[in-house]
Amino acid sequence: MAKDGGRSFDIGLRTLDLLSKRLPRHARLGGHMRRSLTARALMFGTLAALLVPATASADIFDAAGKGLPQSVGINSIWVITAGVLVMFMQAGFAFLEIGFSRGKNAGTIVAKILVNFSIAAILYWAVGFAFAFGHGDGGNLIIGTHGFFLRDYGDPLTAFPIMGFSDATIESKFFFQFVFCAVSLAIVWGTTLERVKFGVYALYAIVFSAIIYPIASGWVFGGGWLQVNVHMQDFAGSTAVHLIGATGALAALLHLGPRKGKYGPDGKPRAIPGHNMPLFGLGIFILWLGWFGFNPGSTLNALDGRFPEVVLTTNIAAAGGVLTAVLTAYWKTKSIDIGMAGNGAIAALVAITAPSGYVLPWAALVIGMVAGVIVVLGVYFVDKYIDDPVGALSAHGMAGIWGTLACGIFTHPTLAAFNTVGSGGLIYTGSFNQLGRQALGVVVVFAFVFTLSYIAFGIIKATYGMRVSEEEELAGLDISEHGMYGYPEQFIPAPELVGYGAAPQGTAAAGAGPIATPTEVPAT
Repeated sequence: MAKDGGRSFDIGLRTLDLLSKRLPRHARLGGHMRRSLTARALMFGTLAALLVPATASADIFDAAGKGLPQSVGINSIWVITAGVLVMFMQAGFAFLEIGFSRGKNAGTIVAKILVNFSIAAILYWAVGFAFAFGHGDGGNLIIGTHGFFLRDYGDPLTAFPIMGFSDATIESKFFFQFVFCAVSLAIVWGTTLERVKFGVYALYAIVFSAIIYPIASGWVFGGGWLQVNVHMQDFAGSTAVHLIGATGALAALLHLGPRKGKYGPDGKPRAIPGHNMPLFGLGIFILWLGWFGFNPGSTLNALDGRFPEVVLTTNIAAAGGVLTAVLTAYWKTKSIDIGMAGNGAIAALVAITAPSGYVLPWAALVIGMVAGVIVVLGVYFVDKYIDDPVGALSAHGMAGIWGTLACGIFTHPTLAAFNTVGSGGLIYTGSFNQLGRQALGVVVVFAFVFTLSYIAFGIIKATYGMRVSEEEELAGLDISEHGMYGYPEQFIPAPELVGYGAAPQGTAAAGAGPIATPTEVPAT
């Protein structure tokens, strides 16, 4: 990334020169994209050369009262807005997980989301952001050393050089990156529904948001060695966010084990239906909306016209994923599976996250459609061996791997040059070079995150414990962990529901006893 005016101008000219060359017909950009990228390439270099002195002090009040360039305010507003959309994804995760849970475990998810988000907010501010992005100008590419507590970092362009192409304030960039961390952490917990101790959330959240996520994501898109030395491409986090979360989830599940009654005496999996599929559907739409902050926001820039094109690739991929997931599930089960339709959208959005800034719309559609097939077959495969209630190992793990590798296949050379990371994909260059870089990145990140997470969960299991007791699991986590129900009308005797007015008329007079709470799946 550009770190001074002269280098920025050179990058712009190199991009302009590349754009001026005649591409073969199958590789040509659309007329609008050609013109807009050409103009932006020149503008990018020119503006960077002019604005870098102001950018260096973008977080310091001007004592002379001259203020900052308008671009600082505009780009900061865009980055914060995108970050708010990503933050709203926490509500999407909550609704999705509540919908896929049984009613007796609905309330605990609310507390879990709030506590995890809060732990990540504090620790990512304290150390996480610095570990991920504070590599300094030519400094340590393994772990950042600048910007703890967002203090004493000096010039943000040299302390956080990978984000120097945008003059948005460092506080806005921090917020945007923090909500990424919170999303990755949320992915871990969807797999552990209905049987994990609440304290496990807090204990692992500390390790994850302070150490595991910052270091691994920093390697991939924080200016770390996988990005700078290996030239791995990951525009918004198919690996850096989603695979990291799914890998942590896999480590947790290997320690935790399945829910009571998930597997019969013959070892075959049994369905444990969620209690509210409309709520699940609402969660899917919220997550889809949030992705328009996730991917387009990763431009960190509202002025170069790039983010609307990322919106387009993101939306097209998601639509393709829904359709192929529905068709694949119908082919396997002869029914239109509601859950698979939603997971098709999520898997496609995960898959397009890495290539969203590197590929053309037609490639985005292909990537999304393939992801829709992967998630359905992946869920059916994983379910035979591991109890993953929401399908996160497939939707975020397998689809995240596919999306990362897709960069090595579909990345357009012009967009690789524009982003200044890596090179064109296989179909344009005929070379497996970028695909090999992507595969190496996937293996390294998975190995690092899985090893640390497996050790962390092993320590938690040996000391605090991971599972609630069998009696607590059968009663439900709402009452056993929190002393209250998410849906009290369904579990508390009607005469005790003072002020609710939801019980049928005459129930109390008839002396009705407690409402039955059957075990949804027979215990083995």
